[in-house]
Amino acid sequence: MKSIIYTGSLLVAIFAAACRDEVEIFDPEVEVVAPPDSTVGATPPLAPPDTTVGATPPLAPPVGFYLLNEGNMGSNKSTLDYFDFATGTYHRNIFAAANPDVPMELGDVGNDIAIYGSKLYAVINCSNKVEVMDKLTARRLGQIDIPNCRYIKFHEGYAYVTSYAGPVEINPNYEQTGYVAKIDTATLREVGRCLVGFQPDELEVVGGKIYVANSGGYMVPNYENTVSVIDIATFTEAKRIEVAINLHRLRADRRGNLWVTSRGDYYDVPSRLYWIDTNTDTYGGMIDVAATELYLDGDSLYLYSSEWSYNAMGWGGFTFGIVDVAKRELLTRNFLADGEEKKIVMPYGIMVHPVSKDIYLTDAAGFTYPGTLYCYDRYGKKKWEAQTGDIPGHFALLYE
Repeated sequence: MKSIIYTGSLLVAIFAAACRDEVEIFDPEVEVVAPPDSTVGATPPLAPPDTTVGATPPLAPPVGFYLLNEGNMGSNKSTLDYFDFATGTYHRNIFAAANPDVPMELGDVGNDIAIYGSKLYAVINCSNKVEVMDKLTARRLGQIDIPNCRYIKFHEGYAYVTSYAGPVEINPNYEQTGYVAKIDTATLREVGRCLVGFQPDELEVVGGKIYVANSGGYMVPNYENTVSVIDIATFTEAKRIEVAINLHRLRADRRGNLWVTSRGDYYDVPSRLYWIDTNTDTYGGMIDVAATELYLDGDSLYLYSSEWSYNAMGWGGFTFGIVDVAKRELLTRNFLADGEEKKIVMPYGIMVHPVSKDIYLTDAAGFTYPGTLYCYDRYGKKKWEAQTGDIPGHFALLYE
């Protein structure tokens, strides 16, 4: 889960889970909520067209996307939804429908999802596993056991998964460092581990290196402040780059920059967006904007922020921004139109269609009941919405 709701404040998450109202888990029904996808239209002024030479676009547009709902911690309510671009049909809780013989269904806290080859991978944090499915049917193919697993990336036949390694526990003297697990995607077996910092979160592969955001999120107030650099050939940590405290997200652009988010300390140190030069593996600079989640589309880095403050005992205002990564400039703090930002209770996930440039945002609302998926056109105007599972947060585009 994100930000203060999980890594930054375990107590908030436990309280929310303990006080949750019982809600119905959706039957695996199908609901038509949107017109078929259209890719016709002009590029919006806030998201300039991609003109970088050398970019390799997909051979065909995506046919749909999966949405992983985290579910409340301790409730075993992570679910998987699917949206079909061609028909405009939103399918809910498809894992349960595709796998009626799996007793505990998807599990407890869906933290990340990705497609590699013919397989769909869902990282289920508190169930200590990566669920592996067929990407077209969502039928279960296997399970990889990794304690307190967080995020997943792929490179040349291997999956790399970050693990907090130790228990879910807020402790400034936490002793168990995290690691990155190396998984053979053919056999679904772990073949190696590389130790990194405390509570490693997102990771990114750039060239022959893996970059890992070390958060130290369980070690309040003794947060980590580095990005680990792993040499893939030897699968050993080569160095660490100091950036800022409580790091979380990583996105690599094709210009050699790695974009990194910091959650701050929820008191006096704010969330901010930073970049690293991966050509020299050195700190690059900062963009003066809070950032909770990132989605990179060409040279446009879409972000939203949702900051908790213990000083105010509440959430601050939300930002829905776009950064031009080529110029390293913030283009806007609100890409939504017509006051749509005021309708969102708690932003939690973001994705941009690579062709139509439609923007997809999820709203986790109160965290204890079904959320909402919103679709906006490239100008930020709302097109449609659909009800999701609890805490919708993670997207994976499906290509045939």
